[in-house]
Amino acid sequence: MCKPWLSLYKIQLELRGLLWAFRVRQSVLLEISRILNTGLDMETLSICVRLCEQGINPEALSSVIKELRKGTEALKAAENTS
Repeated sequence: MCKPWLSLYKIQLELRGLLWAFRVRQSVLLEISRILNTGLDMETLSICVRLCEQGINPEALSSVIKELRKGTEALKAAENTS
């Protein structure tokens, strides 16, 4: 007879392992991002990873991010001159 608490304990261990693996993956991706000087924070990087996992083209995503940065810089420059 299987004890319900034992099954719950096994599930908790598996979830802890998955959480640990997720944190390690995020940490490694953030370090790679920093080495490549992308300027992405953890939240933005996580969003990008999720989008790529869902099938978004990474090169297209990169282009969109670059264009958004250019637009932001232009707005900041316009605010500083006025």
